[in-house]
Amino acid sequence: MTSDPAAAVDPAAIRRDVDGATAAHRRLLDTVSGLGDDDLRRPSALPDWTVGHVLAHLARNADSHVRLLDAGTRGEVAEQYEGGAAGRAAEIERDAALAADVLVADLRETADALERRWATMPTEAWAGMGNSVAGAVVLADLPFRRWRETELHHTDLGLGHSPDHWPALYVRLELVRMERQWAARRPMGLTLLPPEALAAPPAQRLAWLVGRGEIDGLAPAGIF
Repeated sequence: MTSDPAAAVDPAAIRRDVDGATAAHRRLLDTVSGLGDDDLRRPSALPDWTVGHVLAHLARNADSHVRLLDAGTRGEVAEQYEGGAAGRAAEIERDAALAADVLVADLRETADALERRWATMPTEAWAGMGNSVAGAVVLADLPFRRWRETELHHTDLGLGHSPDHWPALYVRLELVRMERQWAARRPMGLTLLPPEALAAPPAQRLAWLVGRGEIDGLAPAGIF
């Protein structure tokens, strides 16, 4: 977290991330538009979560971003999820059982609502703060975080969206973040990625860093 939230507000970067997340929403909705109830009960790539759990999480995550942004516009700092982590888990478990047409419609409506909220955010409000499940966050970083959520969980559905489908711009931006996180967890002087990771194509390297892929000879990155 930056000590000066206003310094984190870069309108061009926000616009880039909003555009990236919006396009990711469209790709996700194209994938799930024809799913039936049986499809939603299938296991996803995430432990103990079905496809329905992943879609429920993405819908409630969109709501949570609107909550943070609404509060920021009022000059307030909100919690991302009502009831914290337990409230988040309860909402996902509840909505994972919805009928496919209801849950897909919910996903579409909440994504649209978030996009409308992005479009109406006052520039100065992006410098506000929120309390995410992982800690304090500058609101200006939320569009990128939503882009990440959508790309990674689209892959987690196990419906054909692989790391090779991640946009090159997302991969480039996310690698900077994930490589920084990798370095922060290493002892001083051992901050470079392993040679095997550096030799991998960017999307494969990122998939390893975010726990969505393997690289021969390497243990899991352990960031996600």
